[in-house]
Amino acid sequence: MRLTGPLRVLAVVLLVGITWLLANALFGGDGASSVRYFFSGSSEETTPEPHPRRYKCGLVAPCPPKHLAFRLVSGAANVIGPKICLEDKMLVSSVKNNVGRGLNIALVNGVTGELLDSRNFDMWAGDVSDLLKFLRPLHEGTLVFVASFDDAATKLNDESRRLFEDLGSTAVKELAFRDSWVFVGAKGIENKSPFEQRMKNSKINNKYEGWPESLEMDGCIPMRPPLEG
Repeated sequence: MRLTGPLRVLAVVLLVGITWLLANALFGGDGASSVRYFFSGSSEETTPEPHPRRYKCGLVAPCPPKHLAFRLVSGAANVIGPKICLEDKMLVSSVKNNVGRGLNIALVNGVTGELLDSRNFDMWAGDVSDLLKFLRPLHEGTLVFVASFDDAATKLNDESRRLFEDLGSTAVKELAFRDSWVFVGAKGIENKSPFEQRMKNSKINNKYEGWPESLEMDGCIPMRPPLEG
């Protein structure tokens, strides 16, 4: 008997389907998936990979308890201002309109993490005495966050450099014209700070014409226990 019309089409579909299943069985394919693919014309939808979790100030991992998360970014040339982030709060940035050429500094209570003050000091055309008046009276346990922008060194004198050294800096003694610098120190620190980076201004290696590349540093700072007394 000859098959005609719809019966012939049905027979062809069944034959192709049986051939497909046999081929998958012989070559190790997933029969159920193959059937779905054959009749739907597409493979199973894949589950998209989850986005990496974001932690405070953009850190790749959370800080331990009783630690403060921070991120410092120095200025890029004399165009893009620096940033100081602490516990997911932006303390200093161009958006907040509180940055400027020179040294951008935020003072933080090392016990509570509370912002005490933030200032900018022009180290090219400003007066270094303003910086000295700012740093001299710091209380024990005060955290000092520093991010440079453009030139942070020209007006630094011996006393100002010594004050930063007392806060834990090792790079400030050699900080020069248009070097990039980020630093976290503390009043009363016993050892040198582990949170410091400096990029030397070098015509050969500068990323920008006349300036080195911007520096970025983040980490977790242990909070100080309350002072006795």
